[in-house]
Amino acid sequence: MRKIIVSNLMTLDGYFEGLNQDISWFITGNDFFDFAIKQLNEVDTILYGRITYQQMAAFWPDAKADDAAMLAIKEKMNSLQKIVFSRTLKNAEWNNTKIIPEHITDEIIKLKQQPGKDMVIFGSGTLVSELTHLKLIDEYRLIINPVILGNGNPLFKSINERVNLKLINMKILDSGSFIVYYQREN
Repeated sequence: MRKIIVSNLMTLDGYFEGLNQDISWFITGNDFFDFAIKQLNEVDTILYGRITYQQMAAFWPDAKADDAAMLAIKEKMNSLQKIVFSRTLKNAEWNNTKIIPEHITDEIIKLKQQPGKDMVIFGSGTLVSELTHLKLIDEYRLIINPVILGNGNPLFKSINERVNLKLINMKILDSGSFIVYYQREN
């Protein structure tokens, strides 16, 4: 069965974006881009909520690709299948995009049972929270940046019950960020 993987940059205090969707605090580097390329090669579908989808669709089709890493990421972001869970988005201009407006649980279960590679969620805090609550996330890959914002948009804002996770890997990046890989236990 295909896995759903959450992959997000986060601050030490748990925000995946600052106020007004600010992501200027993201700390990346060559080893982060190596991680990103490897991860994009392991999946064949990206899942989004509406807001993150619109941000990505506005950036990636015409993104500057000054080096081989950015070019590889741009090519994958534009070629992979994209599924947007939204009740309000009516049109999707970005290629290979499908909108699913309702019955999220049923659709996710169908997607997980289809043949193919794993699926990944970038950003999309509301979707991450909802799928975490529904116990449909299989793995969390959190890139913790050495930043404390003090406020912003938390990745897990509507979780009201305990979720047990098992650490399966960890990697320290040259930037001082680290990636933790967790699997859901329950």
